[in-house]
Amino acid sequence: MESSESSQAGDGQANDVPERAAAFFDVDNTLVRGASVYWFARGLAARRFFRHRDLAKFVWQQARYRLHGKENHEHIADVKESALSFIAGRRVADFIALGEEIFDDTIEAKIWSGTQALAEAHLAAGQQVWLVTATPAELADVIARRLGLTGALGTVGEVHDGVYTGRLVSDIMHGPAKAEAIRELAAKEDLDLSLCTAYSDSSNDLPMMTAVGHAVAINPDPALRRAAREKGWQVRDFRTGRKAARVALPTAVAAGAIAGAIAGGAALRRRRSGGPLS
Repeated sequence: MESSESSQAGDGQANDVPERAAAFFDVDNTLVRGASVYWFARGLAARRFFRHRDLAKFVWQQARYRLHGKENHEHIADVKESALSFIAGRRVADFIALGEEIFDDTIEAKIWSGTQALAEAHLAAGQQVWLVTATPAELADVIARRLGLTGALGTVGEVHDGVYTGRLVSDIMHGPAKAEAIRELAAKEDLDLSLCTAYSDSSNDLPMMTAVGHAVAINPDPALRRAAREKGWQVRDFRTGRKAARVALPTAVAAGAIAGAIAGGAALRRRRSGGPLS
């Protein structure tokens, strides 16, 4: 059973603000255990959408970005180039349909119920609830739709004639890009950001969290926990004991290790059976 802790009394701002308020939720490790794009990519690999070794390569590139992308422009360039390359040439409609399947098969079970309850409290108060994530926009939309949320802001891939080109339309939805995205959304939806709330697990999302009037650290990394303590933000941790220690590790690194094991195991089985290597 999940547990919840808070550094302050109360249950957030969901029931205390007018309709011009909204809530913005990060996805990975905030709403979903681990990296949603990894669970999705693994589901695509299981459906022979691409090879397991391509999955390992993709996840390793994401790991480098998560570890170094905040400071290292070379790594940012690498991940921009590879972020949607694994679906280049695929139809958007097929991608979305598979996203629905993979949500049902895998991602739904990875949702933190405590975070989902917070989102539902904002909805019950008549507020908009948006996901803001580096996850591809179509997958983020699937998650938002299945959870009954207002919508999602995600990384946008270029599409030509209903097919992905493998290139990005703009920046990855990460760091300062999230703050800019919610400012644009606030202008469009007539939201008052001083009344809005942002939720995240990562210090990378400090630009988004400081752009609103209220912020809550969910399953925070050490740097975000320190920032929350300094700023007096609520802290909610739905992890317990050793499980929390594991989740605190960089998500993509753990995912990369799993992907490597999948690829290595598949190659070993093929060698033993005399089959071709992918």
